[in-house]
Amino acid sequence: MLRFLKIAVPVFIVGFVAGNAFWYLASPLWIDREVNEALPAEFMATAVKEGRFRDADLAHKGEGRAQLLVSGAGTALVRLTEFAVTNGPDLEVWLVEDADPKDSDAVKQSEWVSLGPLKGNKGDQTYFVPEGTNIDDYRSVVIWCEQFGVLFSPAPLSEV
Repeated sequence: MLRFLKIAVPVFIVGFVAGNAFWYLASPLWIDREVNEALPAEFMATAVKEGRFRDADLAHKGEGRAQLLVSGAGTALVRLTEFAVTNGPDLEVWLVEDADPKDSDAVKQSEWVSLGPLKGNKGDQTYFVPEGTNIDDYRSVVIWCEQFGVLFSPAPLSEV
């Protein structure tokens, strides 16, 4: 019985840890988080830049529209519509200076500002740009995996 416990307990512990790690890393591949967030009704905004998301590579795909909006009071936000991206762990929305980042290294070498965690990998959603950010400096919106430092989908922005 003691010999059985000496083998069973470590096997159980390793299996438990490996199973949880697998679930954390792999479950985003088949579980989607859908968001359908309306633009706040009281927020009268004008689009100043917009672009379309594209695939970063064969594994990281994205589609939909990104708009950089500004209110009369000067509040800026990023609006994602008709949006879908490959799900993954620890995804964030970033504004990036690089006009059209082709890979993760281009994003890392550029200046960026985080708008926060991605609310869902599908659907319409809104992110407020931090006060004091000069939106003229940023020329693309990217979906970024913070945990692994990987570009999931860029959206080069152009003036409206």
